[in-house]
Amino acid sequence: MNLIAKFKETVNSVLPVMIIVLILGLTAAPLGLDLITRFVVGGVLLILVLTIFLLGVDVGIQPMGEQIGAALTIKRSLSFLLIVSFIIGFLVTVAEPDIQVFGDQIHKVFDCVDKMQLVYMIAGGVGLLIMLGLLRTILSMNLKITLLICYIAVFVLAYFTPASFKGIAFDSGGATTGPMTVPFILALGVGVSSVRAAGKNNNNDDGFGLTGVTSVGPVIAVLLYGIILFKCGILTDSAVSEEIAEESKGLGIFIRIIPGIFHESILSIAPLAGLLVVFQIFLLHLPPRKLIRMIIGLVYSFIGLSIFLVGVNGGFMSAGSKLGLLLGTKAAVSGGFWYFLLIVTGLILGAVVVCAEPAVWVLTEQVENLSGGAIKRKLMLLFLSAGAAIAIGLTMWRAMAGFSLMKIIVPGYAIALGMMIFCPSLFTAIAFDSGGVASGPITSTFVLSFTIGASQAAGGNGDSFGVIALVAMTPLIAIQVLGIIYNQKVKKVMKIKNADTGGEQ
Repeated sequence: MNLIAKFKETVNSVLPVMIIVLILGLTAAPLGLDLITRFVVGGVLLILVLTIFLLGVDVGIQPMGEQIGAALTIKRSLSFLLIVSFIIGFLVTVAEPDIQVFGDQIHKVFDCVDKMQLVYMIAGGVGLLIMLGLLRTILSMNLKITLLICYIAVFVLAYFTPASFKGIAFDSGGATTGPMTVPFILALGVGVSSVRAAGKNNNNDDGFGLTGVTSVGPVIAVLLYGIILFKCGILTDSAVSEEIAEESKGLGIFIRIIPGIFHESILSIAPLAGLLVVFQIFLLHLPPRKLIRMIIGLVYSFIGLSIFLVGVNGGFMSAGSKLGLLLGTKAAVSGGFWYFLLIVTGLILGAVVVCAEPAVWVLTEQVENLSGGAIKRKLMLLFLSAGAAIAIGLTMWRAMAGFSLMKIIVPGYAIALGMMIFCPSLFTAIAFDSGGVASGPITSTFVLSFTIGASQAAGGNGDSFGVIALVAMTPLIAIQVLGIIYNQKVKKVMKIKNADTGGEQ
């Protein structure tokens, strides 16, 4: 039954995008029979393997995180907790499929950027900010102040980072919090929250916010990486690839890329398996049945990750790049209708992608329950869908016009951070957690590839990156708007109650 539920989640996530691409690929932007066939095969593989992968996360990865979180809690050693949480954050991020795909995308556009160096920098950023997030929970530090300090650091570093690398840095924050990383982060957060002394400034938002804080880590790390590459003379704007590489023909590409991807998947999952072995020997001491179940979950995750990478590299991302290139070229040459079609396609993709993400449905249900029904799920979906549609529409406009990402990011985050003054703390925590939730596997694969294609049609100057960042930024505003609305409703209800009682106590 669980497998059927996971299958339905992935079908709802992938199928709408496939339908949009097939309509455009057979009409306005002909992709050719070969590429359409590979896209369909890649899409079917994505549906099947995301099902297997998510099942593996449920069976092995998430229980493993919960068990480790509980074991660390029992130890009650702050230094041990922080060190181990860094190691876990690092290893889990390296295994995150969204990050593996993201690293490939970056290397294709920036030849000078080593994929695994980038992945390790992102993983290091996640590990460090998990430590900070857990420390905040333990010491009861104010979440809003913590987030403000983190984002001040982000924009200071962004000032010194090459323009072509800023989009990559901001994208990395949204790409990191995927189906592998989030369960571990949440499990650790719950474990540490339960350790705190009962009744000692125990705020409702302590169970939230860790994902939001953690997602800043990759941004800081990649900004630093860009500064280092620039100072060493490795990274320049001229290092950006001007053309999309010629794609291999035929379905044989799926077979040809298996050995390299199999090797990558082993390198990603093996550290997690090693972590389980070490914790089982020295800390967990799980009964054989639970241990075998976790091992089976890791095997599912390995199979899912391997075939996921085969599917996206074999045809799914190629179709996205080609579709973006064709529509972008027509928009750049003819303007008018084609320019309009490109932006409308971005708007539709944004609305569809966010509404299709399983994690978004979980989040909206959580907020509806949390607000006692005052904030309806449909209203949240409307806000999130509109925000993501605007984000991808703006990205299409920026890809063609070539203006700086910072003209959107800076005012966007200024609004989001300014809204914290008026928004209840709980909704601020949920908002910053939800930023990564909104940008899932489809955004990190197809939508990013589509944007790269459109950008390269307009000159290929690195403007393609930033789409994940914008999709991740919109929930920060949307959910805080709902939080402010909810807060006003509560105040109104309280005022009516006080008026009815005539101020009597």
